[in-house]
Amino acid sequence: MKAYLFLCLSLFISFAGQAQSEVEMADQFRADGKIYVVVAVILVILIGLFVYLLRLGHRISQIEKALKKDA
Repeated sequence: MKAYLFLCLSLFISFAGQAQSEVEMADQFRADGKIYVVVAVILVILIGLFVYLLRLGHRISQIEKALKKDA
């Protein structure tokens, strides 16, 4: 377990170190003002996923209640 935790920690540190470098594509999007479109699309996708999961959880709880009622 400790080896797994150490591996995850070392991977996180290496990824964090790579995140400090500048990305030319992101700089170009910022310069053109298109970064807001990218952020908006990502937010719409994430909100859609969260709404889907909430509705799915609600449907599952309704099915569970119906199964408990019949049993």
